[in-house]
Amino acid sequence: MREILVLYCSHYGAVRQMAQLIARGIGQVPGATARIRTVPPVSAVCQAVEQAVPDSGAPYAELKDLEECSGLALGSPTRFGNMAASLKYFLDSTSSLWLKGALSGKPAAVFTSTSSLHGGQETTLISMMLPLLHHGMVIVGLPYTEPALFSTASGGTPYGASHVAGAASDRAITDEEKKLCIALGKRLAGTALKLAA
Repeated sequence: MREILVLYCSHYGAVRQMAQLIARGIGQVPGATARIRTVPPVSAVCQAVEQAVPDSGAPYAELKDLEECSGLALGSPTRFGNMAASLKYFLDSTSSLWLKGALSGKPAAVFTSTSSLHGGQETTLISMMLPLLHHGMVIVGLPYTEPALFSTASGGTPYGASHVAGAASDRAITDEEKKLCIALGKRLAGTALKLAA
């Protein structure tokens, strides 16, 4: 059984829901399963020490989660066209994995949620790809053979799954966005199995 790490940062819950949908897609591929992890928040006041397992939700990620996975789905809300600081902070701690090439050749996919339709979805997705490319990972996107990519009037890009949450983060994930999250999980898991073979 190949484990695909679904690693995310979520502030209002939309990215967490997307992570669960991507994990559902991973689970639909025989021979693949999802390991869901999140990252602790960072503080502008001081570096807080968080417990290893949060009170609720997914456990905090450790470097071994990345090393043990056969693929990675990486998700973040958009922060001015970039990934959230807490996810970047975690990725900045992965130099030891980079030095030994632990992620090289593994597939990776990215996903995000924004407040507005033109709120920087694509630049956020690309910002998440950059450290993954430095690690030698193989980027998996969403091809236009996915019908929901043509019909969506909200989130969804060839760079990865996305969601438009609204200024108050009150918009539910649309049917098309759900389909694209599940499709991304299936595509990532299928690619991981092919690369492992």
